[in-house]
Amino acid sequence: MQFDDVILGRRSIRGYKPDPVPKALIEEILRLAMRAPSSMNTQPWNFYVITGEPLNRIRAGNTERMVAGVPQSREFRTGEAFAGHHRDRQVGVAKQLFAAMGIAREDKEMRQDWVLRGFRQFDAPVCIIVTYDRVLDGSDDTPFDCGAVTTALVNAAWSRGLGAVINSQGIMQSPVVREHAGIADDQIIMKSIALGWPDDTFPANAVVSERKSVEEATTFVGFDD
Repeated sequence: MQFDDVILGRRSIRGYKPDPVPKALIEEILRLAMRAPSSMNTQPWNFYVITGEPLNRIRAGNTERMVAGVPQSREFRTGEAFAGHHRDRQVGVAKQLFAAMGIAREDKEMRQDWVLRGFRQFDAPVCIIVTYDRVLDGSDDTPFDCGAVTTALVNAAWSRGLGAVINSQGIMQSPVVREHAGIADDQIIMKSIALGWPDDTFPANAVVSERKSVEEATTFVGFDD
């Protein structure tokens, strides 16, 4: 693919084929992603790539604890609930997804099932947990750098025909993730990425989320009109 094809064509994939993803292909994608820039070349990121029975145990543990009402235990700050235009965008993409899936506003059972898909890493055959070195905790540069490598990773995956979605639900219950992924104590869990071959029959995969315009997002200073 050309660069523009990757950037403009990539979508968040929430429905996957069960087919396994070759380890060699994941390694290739990681090598590409790790060319992402980082603050003074610190490269704070690490990856735990999980599939098979360990991933199934994480799915089950996440889901069981959330349904039981166990408080979430993400290891990074989440801030306050979205409000204003940020909330509008959150609601907007949810409406797109629910419309694609035919989930009615009053259908609480289907809405709950949709939420639980996130805790199951969207039933993808692979989950990648992005962590960073604990000794760097407290630096805003570090999660910024992890965001850069994560963006590079999902774009690299798309360029190889794979789909992905970055999500937080998959790491809501960090003790479960730590136990079954064997995450070292010197690591902070940052994000999870569901990865696999897109299921083209899954309606939500066709959703293209809206973007604000360059004019809305950008202030040019010192340029001649």
